[in-house]
Order: sequence, then C-alpha cells, then structure tokens
Amino acid sequence: MAKTSEATRKAIAKYKETKDELRITVEKGRKEELKAYAAERDESLNGFVNRAINEAIERDGQAAHHKN
Repeated sequence: MAKTSEATRKAIAKYKETKDELRITVEKGRKEELKAYAAERDESLNGFVNRAINEAIERDGQAAHHKN
C-alpha cells in the first residue's frame, strides 16, 4: 500500500475540520444494498445519505432550519 504524503494528511485534516461525523447503524447486509443503490445513481454512500436527509427535511417543511 502506498504511503500517504504529508501534504495529503494535512489536506484531509483541514477538510475534516469543516465536517461533523454521524454514525448510523443498519441491518446486516443493508449497507451493501445502500451502497449499490447510491452507485447506480453515481453517488457515494455518504452523498446519498446526505441527499436523503436534505430531501426529508425539505419534504417535512423544515428547509429553513438547515444548510448545505
């Protein structure tokens, strides 16, 4: 496996400073199903989950209470 450069490590650390992490659990096997669903739509699993959250908030009439 290739070593990660110092510049890459710094870039990752800077990126993570702007993000919060959220851990979710799903039924065994569901993760692969969700990853495949997202991939079919040219999305990452993370992108799909964020889109689903944003769409649910908008659908529920709470769009003014979140930001991208």
